[in-house]
Amino acid sequence: MAYKIIASQCTSCSICEFECPNAAISMKNGTFAINPKKCTECEGHFDSPKCAEVCPVPETCVPAR
Repeated sequence: MAYKIIASQCTSCSICEFECPNAAISMKNGTFAINPKKCTECEGHFDSPKCAEVCPVPETCVPAR
């Protein structure tokens, strides 16, 4: 599966972009978005998805299920 960023909650702080080991996060229409084709939920890199861990706004980086 992949994660997604809830655009209406994103503050565009860019912290997540630099933490993503797969370069799956980029700026799109003034907020950040996760490319689901690149997102591996940080499997093989970290114990949990780094975007959700570092995001200053709770429940902004969430599973795309």
